[in-house]
Amino acid sequence: MEGKQTGMSEDGQLLKIESVPFAEIVEALRRTRPFAETNAETLFDTLGKAASVERITAKASTVLMEPGKPWHFYWLVLEGETRAERPEQDGSVTLAGVAHVGEGFGEAPMLSGKGYSPFLITATLDSVLLRFTEQDFWKLMSCCPSVRKEVLADMALRMQAYQVEALHREKLVSLGTLAAGLMHELHNPGSAAKRAASQLRENLRRLQELSLRNAGKQKTPLQLECMQSLLNQAVCSCNHPALSTVAQSDAEEEMSEWLQSAGVENAFTIGPALVAIGFDRKELKCAREAFAAESFSDALNWLEALVSSVTLVCAIEESITRVSDLVMAVKKFAYDDKSPNKELDVHDSLQSTLTILGHKLRIRQIAVDKRFEASLSTIRTKGSALSQVWTNLIDNAADASPEGGQIEIATWDEAATGAEPARLAVRITDHGVGIPPEVKPKIFDAFFTTKPLGSGTGLGLEIVHRIVTQKFGGTIDVESEPGNTRFTVRLPMKGE
Repeated sequence: MEGKQTGMSEDGQLLKIESVPFAEIVEALRRTRPFAETNAETLFDTLGKAASVERITAKASTVLMEPGKPWHFYWLVLEGETRAERPEQDGSVTLAGVAHVGEGFGEAPMLSGKGYSPFLITATLDSVLLRFTEQDFWKLMSCCPSVRKEVLADMALRMQAYQVEALHREKLVSLGTLAAGLMHELHNPGSAAKRAASQLRENLRRLQELSLRNAGKQKTPLQLECMQSLLNQAVCSCNHPALSTVAQSDAEEEMSEWLQSAGVENAFTIGPALVAIGFDRKELKCAREAFAAESFSDALNWLEALVSSVTLVCAIEESITRVSDLVMAVKKFAYDDKSPNKELDVHDSLQSTLTILGHKLRIRQIAVDKRFEASLSTIRTKGSALSQVWTNLIDNAADASPEGGQIEIATWDEAATGAEPARLAVRITDHGVGIPPEVKPKIFDAFFTTKPLGSGTGLGLEIVHRIVTQKFGGTIDVESEPGNTRFTVRLPMKGE
């Protein structure tokens, strides 16, 4: 052997690096899968008989390569096993792959032109590996068709596995965004309905007491007619004209003072409740004339308990309607990719996404200006996951917008021109700091993110680009300057 030396991995663990003559390892090389169909003479002709190759002997747990470091080698595992893991923004790691005896790795960074690896490469067992320089790798790719075929096949499999894993991870991120927003959205109407139900129980107790108190008192026809009229008005509707704050305060004070002057018990509690459901003094005049002072107080307290109960029932009804709307929005989001060929309403899809992200927008006081001007908002497509596109784009726009800012969502039709089919365009605009010119070419790259550590995966826009272009046959463009960033998605009216 020649050039024998001992080196250290990046984290200080010992490993042995030997520069050995190519002729000494050619037979071991041909027992690996990439070189199994290449004869020794072809290898000698390609690299030269005087060439040498690095042989690495590494103990288990030795780090062979750290993420982000320059990558200039193609590796083959002669003995043992190696493991590639990708560190994530949240501190976790994702298994990217395992290389067993006879397998190679390291072609992806060089074939993709990145020159660095995003992976942490570790020897999981005591291992012996061969390491080819980038120059030798390209010689083998150029002159050895069988080597080239196996290396490209490995590359294709790894890219396919990466895309599946990336899509799965991005769906989990979207699911997390969906779940967080949904929990907040469901909490508010759920809490409101619970409070209303609790208060309604108390109102029913009061109604029972007042009814028993008045059960033994004979009612005149005038009293019955008056109470029937007030009852009908109290239960007829949950919708009453809203008053301004000042007007409502004045009406409540006037009503409460009038009730107090008439000797009504709990006048300042009853007054606001009667005003809230639309009563005024004129409508209570019949009861004032029909009942004696004590009976009038009981009648008004009974009416207030009934009015309050109706208001609470309305609140419960509104809360349940809100929950139903949220469930329908989530259903549309979750099942928009279940039909292989369907008509899809883009406006409906956008609205469902806004419903899901509503809590985040309200927390940051971000207004949404919808300009749905497309005359035909329905597209015929075999594509899927459109809600995922809107979720990522609107969520990013919300993150980029200043607190109290505004997001515009516009749609319009584009007629067919030449080879271009008729398309439906959707533009999402925010007024944040914008995308720097040096960053703009990279925004659709996988794992590229400008968000703080732990706030973004760098997968969102890459997935958006893939869904729009590959699943819908559309396009996505971005224009940005400080204070104005626009993502424009164009979808064929008859999808691919």
